Amino acid sequence: MSALTPAADPRPDTVLADVLATGAASVTGPRAHVRDAALVLGGAALTGVAAQLSVPVPGSPVPVTGQTFAALLVGTSLGARRGFLAMALYTLAGAAGLPWFADASSGATMPSFGYVLGMLLAATVVGALARRGGDRGPLRTAGTMAAGMALTYAVGVPYLAVATGMPASEAVAAGLVPFLVGDVLKAALAMVALPTAWRLAGRRGGAGD
Repeated sequence: MSALTPAADPRPDTVLADVLATGAASVTGPRAHVRDAALVLGGAALTGVAAQLSVPVPGSPVPVTGQTFAALLVGTSLGARRGFLAMALYTLAGAAGLPWFADASSGATMPSFGYVLGMLLAATVVGALARRGGDRGPLRTAGTMAAGMALTYAVGVPYLAVATGMPASEAVAAGLVPFLVGDVLKAALAMVALPTAWRLAGRRGGAGD
């Protein structure tokens, strides 16, 4: 019987992708590089798809999308290094013209581009937290998601203010306040989804030995 469970993982620095990807964490050498490249590409693509789930917000140039949630899931699932690479690929490809930002947009001049940069930072940080067990239980997951969302806004809102010429108070009203309820719901979903994924990963590990 394997000892791999959400509470007693023999490698505390393991993230979900290490367990769920083909070959799991024991893969080394060229196969590990191929696996990591596939995970990075998949993380960028998932974020691009989620960004198309977009709902406009009256009075704000920033829509509600699935983009932020996807970026945080990519970070927690892949870890800091691969999460950063996935979001860097997403950011650079979108800035270069690939239409996979919100509403099939692209480019680095739109007012909401700061949120994309914030997601790059957030995915890296939540990935580092996940390697320290930040996604292994509901409360820790909520804290990890809250940290990632805060970082996204910490970059996105000031960028919005500079890009549009809004006063800081208006940028907060247009680029933060309308999204708080949705962020609470996203955090609640993550509190269920990520610990559940770890429980399933533990069962898979136990069945494999």
